[in-house]
Amino acid sequence: MTDSKARVIFCDFDGTITVNDNIVAIIRHFNPEGWKAIVDDIVAQRKTIREGVGELFRLLPTSMQKEVIEYAIGNAVIREGFAELLRFCQYESIDFYVTSGGIDFFVYPLLERFGIPRDHIYCNASDFSGERIEITWPHPCDEHCANDCGMCKTTIMRRFPADRYERILIGDSVTDFEGAKQADVVFARSHLIDKCKELGVPYIPYESFYDVIDALEERTAASI
Repeated sequence: MTDSKARVIFCDFDGTITVNDNIVAIIRHFNPEGWKAIVDDIVAQRKTIREGVGELFRLLPTSMQKEVIEYAIGNAVIREGFAELLRFCQYESIDFYVTSGGIDFFVYPLLERFGIPRDHIYCNASDFSGERIEITWPHPCDEHCANDCGMCKTTIMRRFPADRYERILIGDSVTDFEGAKQADVVFARSHLIDKCKELGVPYIPYESFYDVIDALEERTAASI
């Protein structure tokens, strides 16, 4: 970190801010036929995120809207230290963005009590107007990304040029792989650790957001 660069955090939601992966939890709970093969294809990167997540939710009828939303919100557990990380970011003037492959009907309600501005939350949207649940994609890939991400984290990150920002990524899974390549600092757990090792990308492991705070404090102290 240099004094001339502003720090900005891009934080995943499912499996990062929340302990569980909410999309997988929803689909596993309602257990529509064929979902396991789709999840396997997403993790193995045989299907793109947009393609796979769209297929998963299309397995559920919109008549289940109330049950799906109630389960998603009621089942989620926020990872320890999240509120404290937000306070730390405010104190240290670190911009905090949620960059989520999750869906608006659970991301917004679960984050509401933390006071994060809506324009600092990027996620996918949902449409319950037809017979099947449709996911829509208001934040698609730009011309620099051909991965069909759905909610493209690298597109968001590119709005913060590397010569002006120290870009910090916090994540855990397949949706964070590309962002890890262009971040200056990567906090990783679960599948993202495996991918960072494979790519040769340096990372800092974490289990709670207290680990993230401690590491950021150490970096701040080292730069003084």
